[in-house]
Amino acid sequence: MTKAVDPSSQSPALQSLDMRSRDIFRRIVDSYLRDGEPVGSRSLSRILPSSLSPATIRNVMSDLEHLGLIYAPHISAGRLPTQAGLRFFVDAFMELGDLSDEERRAIEAQVRASGSGATLEHMLTEASQMLSGMSRGAGLVLAAKNEVALKHIEFIQLEPTKALAVLVSQNGDVENRVVELPAGITVSQLH
Repeated sequence: MTKAVDPSSQSPALQSLDMRSRDIFRRIVDSYLRDGEPVGSRSLSRILPSSLSPATIRNVMSDLEHLGLIYAPHISAGRLPTQAGLRFFVDAFMELGDLSDEERRAIEAQVRASGSGATLEHMLTEASQMLSGMSRGAGLVLAAKNEVALKHIEFIQLEPTKALAVLVSQNGDVENRVVELPAGITVSQLH
């Protein structure tokens, strides 16, 4: 399960960031996860709720670069989160937990009730409803209609046996998936 966490309870580095820096960092990561492209200070100034100048945002971005959380792929580019920045984001803003025994039993019962003759569409609907009920939030499950070539893939280790895979397709779609790592395989071996 994924849930929001109070960021100030997570990391000394995050605690050293003021609210403006946290917000800018979070917007950079959100933009990267959504679009897979660098984001610049001018773009951020348009989407931030507070009216900050691009120059002020560049100063904050410089601090975030100094902390190793973001980088510029080239001199005139916007910024992207680093591997450490993505890891920091996951640690600071998300908490992944295991399913309870009750949740596992509910899922198993739902799968058994669906039967082996269920259509893909029916199974996806059931999965969405289960996710929604368990997370007490909106559930959305999508199945790819066709194969699309990947432009970029990045792995961020969450646990010794789990990683977040950030997939950017040639058409610009970005997907994030938590994947189990096979025994003996590390994230560094996937690069």
